[in-house]
Order: sequence, then C-alpha cells, then structure tokens
Amino acid sequence: MPIPTVALVGKPNVGKSTLFNKIVGKKISIIEDTPGITRDRIYQEATYNRKRFFLIDTGGIDTTKKDFNEEIRLQAEIAIREADIVVFIVDGNEGLTRSDLIVRDILRKSNKKVIVAINKMDIKEARNNIYDFYELGFDTYIPISSIHNIGYVELMDAITLSFSEYDEEVDDRLKFCIIGRPNVGKSSLMNALLNEERVVVSDIAGTTRDSIDSVLKYNNQEYLLIDTAGMRKKGKVFESVEKYSLIRSLRAIDRSDICLVVIDASQGIKEHDKHIAGYAIERGKGLIFVVNKWDLVKDSSISEFEKLMRAEFQFATYAPIVYLSALTKKRIHTLMPEVLKVAENIKKEIKTSLINEVIIDATLLNQPPSYKGRRLKIYFTSQTGIKPPKFTFRVNSKGLVHFSYERYLENKIRENFDFTGTPIVLQFKNRNEDDL
Repeated sequence: MPIPTVALVGKPNVGKSTLFNKIVGKKISIIEDTPGITRDRIYQEATYNRKRFFLIDTGGIDTTKKDFNEEIRLQAEIAIREADIVVFIVDGNEGLTRSDLIVRDILRKSNKKVIVAINKMDIKEARNNIYDFYELGFDTYIPISSIHNIGYVELMDAITLSFSEYDEEVDDRLKFCIIGRPNVGKSSLMNALLNEERVVVSDIAGTTRDSIDSVLKYNNQEYLLIDTAGMRKKGKVFESVEKYSLIRSLRAIDRSDICLVVIDASQGIKEHDKHIAGYAIERGKGLIFVVNKWDLVKDSSISEFEKLMRAEFQFATYAPIVYLSALTKKRIHTLMPEVLKVAENIKKEIKTSLINEVIIDATLLNQPPSYKGRRLKIYFTSQTGIKPPKFTFRVNSKGLVHFSYERYLENKIRENFDFTGTPIVLQFKNRNEDDL
C-alpha cells in the first residue's frame, strides 16, 4: 500500500512553516551548507493516529515578484505531481487576495483533493473573513491557528480520513536504490544491472509513485532494486525545480538499505550530489558512489578523480567508489560485489568484549580532553543496533563529549572493524541513564 503524500501550498507568511513543523513534530532548521538542506526545507515523514504520510512544504508563492507566474507554476508542479492531498493555507486575517485566486485556478486543474486551511483564527478580525474564502470553490474549509492549535485535530482528521493505518509488510530481501540528479544515468544503470548475464528480473508493482521496483537475482539471491526513473526535467519551469525533484529520491531512500548515488563523471561533482548523499547518511543508509559515464573521461585517471571525490565528500570517506559506464557496461561487474560487501557491513555486529578492548586502547592512547577541570570517562561500550551499526557509551557525563573526540572514537572503531559503506552511530549516555 503506497504511503500517501500531502503538500502544503500558500503564499508567504500565512503560517505554513509553523503548521509544517507542528505536523512533523519538530522544528526544521535551515543551514545552507549542510548536506540534506533540500530535504530539511521541503520534505518530512509524518505520523498521525498511526497513519503515515509524506509531507511536502512547497515554499511561499510570492506573486509580487516580476516573474511570479513562473514561481506559481513551479509550486503547482510540486503539488500536482507529488501530492495525493493538497492543503491550501490562506491568511484569514488578510482575507481573500488575488494571489489566493491565482493559486486556486492552478489547483482546480489538478483533480486532487484540496483542503482549505483558513489560518490565524486566533485573531478576532480573521473570523469575519471566513466566508469570503468559500469563493475559492473547494469542498472543505477548516478554520485553524497554527500557533494556538485551533482546528488542528479537525484538519488532521480531514487530511488522513482516507489513509489506512500503516502496516509494513515484512520483506527481508536487501533493498537498494539508485539515486542522483536528473540525467546522470540512473535508468541506464538499472538497465545495465538487469541485463547482466547472471541476473534474472521480474517487474513488480512499485510501492511509491514514480519509482520502479524490480526483483534482481544475483548469485542465486534475490534483491529489490528501486529506481527513481520518474525524475525527469520537463520544460524550463521543471528544469529549475531540480531541488524539488529530489522528493522522489527521498522516498526511495527511506525504503532502502543501501543507496547508490550516481555521479556524472563527464559533468563533475555538483552541490546537489552532496545534498542527495547527505540525506542517505542522515537516514542511516549504506552508501556507494557510482561514478557513471567513465568512458567519456579522457583527461583524468581513477586515482585523480578519487582524490577529488574524497575532497568533496569528506563527510562520507567510508563510502566505496565504483567507476563504470552504464551505457557501454564497462566495469559494470564491479558494482554488485561492493553492494554485497556493504550489505554485510550495515548489519555487522561486534562482540561487546571486542568493542570494549578497542575503546579502552583508544582512551589510553589519547585521553579525552578536560573541560573545566573535568575529564570524560568511558565506563562501558556495547553495540545496540544495526542498519546502521550503533554503539552506546556509558560515561560519567555526556556533556563532556567533544565532537572531535567523538570523531576520534569513530575512526578507531573503523580502523579495527570493517564498516566500509555504512555510517555508524555513536550514542553517549550517563552511567545511570535509562535505556529509552
């Protein structure tokens, strides 16, 4: 059963971000140079009454700009292409505006269910404007206040009315996805894998829109290969929506164990490549870089390009890099062995005695720095999770953990155990803290 998608649309300053943060249950910070920033601004998974859905914040539609029509079409593309339900947020205090009518005209053509959320009902003047919004011509209107929780339950009940309680099917096959910017060769890579001599494939229905799931049989084992073939540029407006087209990749990432991030060798590394890889890491997924179109590179060796990759992706130095050409199938045979290696590492479990030996040796070799006369003391370490591997440290005070020492401990773990291709999570807890 596909997980439904809800899009929030509206002009700036109508309270959309406040509602978005409330629904997803946390404040979404925006840091421009951090990998994953695109996801932080527009996409989160949310749950309400045991019903899961994806929530998209399409950004404010500002009709005061000179090229506002292009911006409106851009936002409408997102709502129309991605959403099952559109929540159209309007400013009750300001009343019905020309911008609202423009957005109305676009949404009415989408044939999607539209819920009009009339915000700022905590302001007395806003209540007098409610009935003006009926001119928009939609079926459902709900007065709300994003800040003061007025109408929140009614809105969420209306949004999730047709959603089913999420019951995830158990499928123990390894799932890996092919993600990347438009036109880097994702579909060609999938075709190359599925046409390889030792591969048998049968198509099955995809569980999310615009993705294709295939059963890939390699060395007598079955794997689920998830492609985001629907991610295409369509016209000038859609070309500028590259960051929004990431949404399809995010869905595939959420369902996968391992992500193959495809880089176009002929174009070099782009900032958007880092965003995509950053999200996979944030979600704790195994990671492999696939440098595609290697046959088109004439003035660089693999060792030279690898130095560039490691410099640009310093936050993922553990990820293996495969160089190939999906179109000519040159070096395509090098990819699946890396997938299988990473598949083992994301679920690798280390004995408690072994991890404690490594951490004790690490602290003897390099003591934690002191802070205000106190020094971090690690009492005990154990592995407490897989996919990704997670290690919990019992310490005297987790407030004494410096990020540089945390990085040092991670490096020591990686030096002693092969965690190629997988992020690892270090969690610090005070000695008497409950395991919650």
